[in-house]
Amino acid sequence: MNCLLLAVDHNTPINYFPIALQIIVAIGFVVVMMAVTHLLGPKRKTHDKLINFESGIPSVGNARQPMGIKYFLVAILFVLFDVEVIFFYPYAVNFRFLGKDGFIEVVLFVVFFLLGFTYIVKKGALEWEE
Repeated sequence: MNCLLLAVDHNTPINYFPIALQIIVAIGFVVVMMAVTHLLGPKRKTHDKLINFESGIPSVGNARQPMGIKYFLVAILFVLFDVEVIFFYPYAVNFRFLGKDGFIEVVLFVVFFLLGFTYIVKKGALEWEE
C-alpha cells in the first residue's frame, strides 16, 4: 500500500479539481439564487419599505458619528487570529508528508503568533476601559 502512495504524484492539477468544482458550484448557486429572487420577488416600492430601519429603532441624528478605535482594533485582531487557524488545515492534511521539519515550522508559527498575542495583551489592546 505504501508503494501505491509513493507512486501517486501529489501535485497534479487533477488533485485541485474538487476544489475548483466546489468554488464553481458555490458561485453558481449564489448567482442563480440572486437571479431567481430578483425575477420572482415582489417589486412594490412603497414609502414604508423605503424608510431606513435598523433593529426596530427609528434612526435619530447623523449616522456619521465618531466611533472608538477599539472596535476596529478588536475586529482586526479577530481577523488576524482567525486567519491563523486557517493555516492549520493544510498542515493537518499533510502532516505525515511534512514530517519533523513541518512540525518544527508549525511550532514556530504558533510561537510567533503567541508572541504577538502577548504583545497585544501587554499593550492593553483588549481592555475596554479607558
